[in-house]
Amino acid sequence: MIIDAIIAIGLIVSVLMQEGKSAGMGGLSGETDTVFSTKARGLDALMAKVTVLFAILFGILTIIIAKMTA
Repeated sequence: MIIDAIIAIGLIVSVLMQEGKSAGMGGLSGETDTVFSTKARGLDALMAKVTVLFAILFGILTIIIAKMTA
């Protein structure tokens, strides 16, 4: 369970380190052209991959722990 908590903290940190994908309500009226760009670059791309990795590890480990305790 300690490993699950560490992975959960890593998942939270990786989500918080990502840059926002929208400019809020200004993006709806077309005031910014970066809202619909889907190409992540640099650190943001790395953090997106790390987030997916942590999410998969967290899900698998949580299911394993649930099966072991049931």
